Amino acid sequence: MSNSGDEKPMRLQRYLAAAGVSSRRKSEELITKGRVQVDGEVVTELGTQVIPGKHEVRVDTEVVKLKPKVYYLLNKPSGAVCTHEDPGGRRRAIDFIPHDPSVDHLFTVGRLDENSDGLLIVTNDGELTNRMTHPKFRVLRTYRVLVAGDPNYSDIKQLQDGLFFREGRFKVHHVKKLKKQGKSTMLELQLSEGQNREVRRLLARIGHKVMTLTRVGFGPIKLGQLASGEFRLLTHKEAKELIDFAFSKPGNEPRGQEKHRVRPRRQKSNSPKKSTRRK
Repeated sequence: MSNSGDEKPMRLQRYLAAAGVSSRRKSEELITKGRVQVDGEVVTELGTQVIPGKHEVRVDTEVVKLKPKVYYLLNKPSGAVCTHEDPGGRRRAIDFIPHDPSVDHLFTVGRLDENSDGLLIVTNDGELTNRMTHPKFRVLRTYRVLVAGDPNYSDIKQLQDGLFFREGRFKVHHVKKLKKQGKSTMLELQLSEGQNREVRRLLARIGHKVMTLTRVGFGPIKLGQLASGEFRLLTHKEAKELIDFAFSKPGNEPRGQEKHRVRPRRQKSNSPKKSTRRK
């Protein structure tokens, strides 16, 4: 699906970056060095705006056009990596999606570590990727996590209040116990930061090792019934919802599949209650 906003005026450096010419900063350098022409005239002003499909943009002598934006949903299996290049030869998440010569520069929106699985959005839309992953936009990620043991009230309170690491304070926006599985417990967690191995580090800190970790939601997008290793294009409705969500103005609260923050119930004490009856 193409972003319906492509017909609107956009800054020339953003146009070049969106077309895959180079990064926004490098595109600005191309403009100021006089290497970019719009409708046959050299343009050096960074504030110049162009309308895709109406203005002809060239870098040196080559015509530059926007490629169609695509949005895939991938259920990344454990063992795949989210890097663009891997010297170790491990399978990359983007390798699960067949190459399309009309679409360049596919990348994942954020990352899942090698041993985690679940929802990944794969796209060539750099602007949307930044809006979905930058901490200031506070987009919620939802995870199903199987942990060793049974976290108690104190454990869950620590997760919601936050714990300090070298990068700063990590905290969970929402925690819910789903079910017991033998000596393990399945939790649902929501976070809005996306720090490196954040979920695993938080749970290790409170003494509950992560056995499996699956991302099931990211902003408005849900994993659904997609099997491990499978992918599909987002529907027109899903893609529009994702674009509208990503480019909406963020508020003060985390955004996405938000649930009310509920404090865990305190565990009942085994000590006998004192009688309140008058003697």
